Amino acid sequence: MKPKSRPHDPLKLDMAAFAAEHGEMAGDWPLASMQRLAESAVPEASTDALVHWQARGELRPLAGGAAEIWLQLKADVRLALCCQRCLAPVEETVALDRSLRFVPDEQQAAALDAELEDDVLSLERVLDLRELVEDELLLALPLVPRHAHCPQPLPLAEAQEPADERPNPFAVLAGLKGRGGAGAG
Repeated sequence: MKPKSRPHDPLKLDMAAFAAEHGEMAGDWPLASMQRLAESAVPEASTDALVHWQARGELRPLAGGAAEIWLQLKADVRLALCCQRCLAPVEETVALDRSLRFVPDEQQAAALDAELEDDVLSLERVLDLRELVEDELLLALPLVPRHAHCPQPLPLAEAQEPADERPNPFAVLAGLKGRGGAGAG
């Protein structure tokens, strides 16, 4: 049995059963249903954004008859982020395509995560798929979103005067000192 989508929301999975069934799901969630990710976007520009996602579980056989639980996770969303140069919204597609390996407990996950390049998570009784997708998309956000070429000239570039044209702030003090010294003597 390969379910393509499930109507209930939020999506909770028994990962061991999902992988054993080679389950597959896909769908769309409104950005508003992922509060932390929505807070990363420029609110007025990302109101109708949808998070598209796909999840596929599988068991990968090991020597000795055992099997590992894996989840192939894909997701993407088009967000308006704040350009770090001009502070105007910049459209970015944030996407992920990850294979996640599940192990029985946190200690094993931490040990394997340090040794391997695979993404390793501990197997919990129930996995909140929406929360996992949100976490992974947050990790995929660009560190410094910016336009290739900002649509407006940068405000600082216009406001700065060349160094030789700026008045010396101490010139006024020097003038006052000169007047005060002449009257005292």
